[in-house]
Amino acid sequence: KLGSALTHPYITTDYSEALLEFITPPYKSVDDALAFLCDTQKFVYNNLDDELLWSASMPCVVAGETSIPLANYGCSNSGQMKHIYRRGLGYRYGRVMQVIAGVHFNFSFADEFWHAYQLIEENKESTQTFISESYFGVLRNLQRFGWVVPYLFGASPAVCRSFLHGQETTLQVFNENTFYHPYATSLRMGDIGYQNNKENEMGVVANYNSLNEYVNSLRYATETSCPEYEKIGVEVDGSFRQLNTNILQIENEYYSTVRPKQILMGNEKPSLALSRRGVKYVELRSLDVNPFTPMGIDSEQLYFLRAFLMYCLLEKSPPILRNEEKVITSNELSVAHQGRDPELKISIRGKSLNMRQQGLTLCDAMVACCEVLDQGLESKPHSMALAAQRQKFNDPDKTPSAMVLADMKQHNEGFFHFSKRWSEQHLGYFEKMTLPPSFNEQFQNLSITSIQQQAAVELKETQSFDDFLSCYFAQ
Repeated sequence: KLGSALTHPYITTDYSEALLEFITPPYKSVDDALAFLCDTQKFVYNNLDDELLWSASMPCVVAGETSIPLANYGCSNSGQMKHIYRRGLGYRYGRVMQVIAGVHFNFSFADEFWHAYQLIEENKESTQTFISESYFGVLRNLQRFGWVVPYLFGASPAVCRSFLHGQETTLQVFNENTFYHPYATSLRMGDIGYQNNKENEMGVVANYNSLNEYVNSLRYATETSCPEYEKIGVEVDGSFRQLNTNILQIENEYYSTVRPKQILMGNEKPSLALSRRGVKYVELRSLDVNPFTPMGIDSEQLYFLRAFLMYCLLEKSPPILRNEEKVITSNELSVAHQGRDPELKISIRGKSLNMRQQGLTLCDAMVACCEVLDQGLESKPHSMALAAQRQKFNDPDKTPSAMVLADMKQHNEGFFHFSKRWSEQHLGYFEKMTLPPSFNEQFQNLSITSIQQQAAVELKETQSFDDFLSCYFAQ
């Protein structure tokens, strides 16, 4: 009903058949992007049989690894590669870890902006080199100031007991089916969330100091075998367990809060696309699904993030040295687990400083960016969004994570029942809504054409899967 996950441009799957992924095309307007996301979810609900879109980032009532079906993309070489890659993730990190959901915010500055900005900066490099270097500056600052994202927008202070599968935990008991941390903002971004600890042990940390260094650090990880993954095996009893035994099977396996992106051509490696055509846009990956809004994110968040990225571009962004990498990780984990602790300190330029005070300082520094972005806009949405975030730094009870726990306490329910109640509430929102006929027709056509495209790919393929993989990794 929804089409092919392999070829549909806007509806696909992430790790599992049960984990839908919605993709919006680039829009200049926040409202247009949200409207497209809303209409997409409405179309999905029109074609779902007795199923709910889960309102939270963290999964619930997971009945073990085997209850999580891997996403299926058909029998083409590219479809098999996607499926086997996911099987490999299950062997390496466990399947439960893979069904944590999030919101990825993709952002680019307009071409006209880059031409003007390069003139102002009196930069004499080629335009694409200047753009790529500037985006890497943004990426470094997004990491430096990245701790604000789980504080302001983290909405996973509690997890379902089933998620932990009886493992020992430092979390506290909320009720018989829920664990939590009183001051947590985003357990998804914390120690129990998705990480690549193996890469860190092997000394693989993506280098964001330049495009070349970034590409080289990922290439090393995708070309260096890991003894632990060698034990898993690749093809065992005629069935693939993983694509290879390298630290990363493919570049996408590297987990980070930010990524530089370029549109891929065919089966091109992401690092090759970056090397050839530079950075096209950046992706911020640390947003929890907002359980209180049907779309999983709202306009206030998006207006703030636009201003935040503008600030990250304009603020000086020196290279990140190894000791600062550790500080960035430490600050992120501290805020994820203890963000609402009034006494929490984080490390800023070698000093231990109060996190909330640093948040207010950042808000002060962002005022000018918001004013520029609000020029010609009567409602001043960027400044209004900034004011709302300032309130959260002044009062932690206004953060989504605090609101989640307060709502659970008020209704005397654990995390599962909280998430299910909000999921059902959002279903009610979509049931009342009418899908524009033109959108419905467009998406019905996409469902059909995407299935036809997948069939065409499968039909015309002559290359063996082994040869396909060899060609992909030889790029």
